[in-house]
Amino acid sequence: MSEIDRFSIVTLVFFFLSTIFVIHPVSFHVRLPLLGRTRFTIGLMSAPIIAIAILWAAQCIGASQIRDGIVGTDSIKPYNILILFISLAYMAITLDVSGILQAAAFWVSNKGGNNGRKLYLYFYLLLTCISMVVGNDPVILSGTAFLVYYTAATNLEPMAWLISEFAAANTASMVLFVGNPTNVVICEGFRINNAAFTAYTILPFLACSIAAYAALAFQFRSPRHVPAKLNATGKLNVREVLRDPVGACFGGALLATCLIVVIVVSFFHIDVWKIVLPFAGVKFIFDLSWDHYRYSTGRIPKFEEKNVSEAIAEEEVVASALKRAMTMPEDIERPSTFDSSATTTSKQPLTTEKPVPPETVSPSSQSLSTVSTEPQLLTKQREKFDLIYRSLSAHFPTFFTALPRLPFGLIPFAFSQFILIEGLARQGWIDVFATWLVKASHRQMIPTIWLIGVLGVILCNVAGTNIGATILLTKVVHAAPDFPASSARAAAIALAVSSNVGAISFTFSASLAGLLWKSILGQKGITIKQTTFAFWNSLPILMMTVIGLAVVTAEMVVLY
Repeated sequence: MSEIDRFSIVTLVFFFLSTIFVIHPVSFHVRLPLLGRTRFTIGLMSAPIIAIAILWAAQCIGASQIRDGIVGTDSIKPYNILILFISLAYMAITLDVSGILQAAAFWVSNKGGNNGRKLYLYFYLLLTCISMVVGNDPVILSGTAFLVYYTAATNLEPMAWLISEFAAANTASMVLFVGNPTNVVICEGFRINNAAFTAYTILPFLACSIAAYAALAFQFRSPRHVPAKLNATGKLNVREVLRDPVGACFGGALLATCLIVVIVVSFFHIDVWKIVLPFAGVKFIFDLSWDHYRYSTGRIPKFEEKNVSEAIAEEEVVASALKRAMTMPEDIERPSTFDSSATTTSKQPLTTEKPVPPETVSPSSQSLSTVSTEPQLLTKQREKFDLIYRSLSAHFPTFFTALPRLPFGLIPFAFSQFILIEGLARQGWIDVFATWLVKASHRQMIPTIWLIGVLGVILCNVAGTNIGATILLTKVVHAAPDFPASSARAAAIALAVSSNVGAISFTFSASLAGLLWKSILGQKGITIKQTTFAFWNSLPILMMTVIGLAVVTAEMVVLY
């Protein structure tokens, strides 16, 4: 075990400093030649990278740690995890682009009628079921926008419905190993079969989901939050928001087939990305071919037939349907379309049906944004590129609508977290933490479950989102000397529960989904303070942590 020295202290300090900037980004303006007055943001995308650069310059980490953070160690392969997650995200988001999730929400709304409590339960169940299959990001993307319009149309106080959506999406993501990047880290790090992972987590998920709804129903019991009767005056047209039935059928069937194949081949110890990437490739080819056919046959508008005022984004279709069915007030300001980013470093609006050029599409993937009106570099070239981009967006709307929503910001962030934790390992901190775990748990299974579970929830808030917390604790359990196999397996399942429900916590940065959720609401004109978010999540996270870990304990006692 490495001795703790000044390099170790500096490494640990910069690890937590990067986390502080992830939680509270800092922006400042600098005037640059040619670019004019430019805003720099030290936050989710840039803070970990800056920390790595400083630590490398200070010789606290070396090239080997950077390589290990990309290639992987201890059976954890970061590139495998990211290829898998981006591929699945593409299939899920392009499925969402077809309008199938909005159509499902309309159908549930019609089933619930104007009964507020029944609708509240139905929406919770719908979002839970969808998140189990496609993960939490597509639900956050579409569900948040829909609920903003829905609550405005029915004159509801939105907090209860939005908090319920956030809880449902993040709780259900623990079921399948592909539901959350943290699940993939756990399966890779602890060598858990994908089907076995679901078998381990299905009971804790059911317990946590019921506990979360009970907590939500209790704290939002006032009619001010969820009234007994809503101001609904008509039925919603489900077919209107199903923009591409063929794409929805093909995408749904392909995604289901992919998940089944992945579970089957997991028994043969094949890298999952080798299975998922070809499926994503098939979906990409289908999207381009089908959109080209629709464009050529006039099923979607030609580029020259479209202009900014005529291009109707899918949220606007939702809003117009709600207006007609529910007498939505006409003076409600039309919000901008949601962003694919996980940070709020830019307030530039996006569109979904007609995407904007790349430089304004994904501000989270950049560390600066220009706010000057001065002449910009290569203006004519940029305008020409913008024109080409808009033309391609009209020709291939599915791909170019999904493109800005893909979580590309996860790539540098996740690699940075792996590299920083490799730096902690080099400086001896992982061995120190592993020794503390052994002393605290005495290598016993039940204490390990509760230590890892509770620490997982806490570290989601202070260790660089739930991804950083999962990577750190996985490394710690691996490094624990003479740790029994039963305790290690129990730690893995406890971590699976805590890394998912830990997103429903006290800070938005406890998960990338939380940052994305906050960003979408900000663009819709809804501001939720950090303290408000923490207050409404306190009871659900407490109940889910206690009940979820209790179920894990019971499972492990029976199995071992």
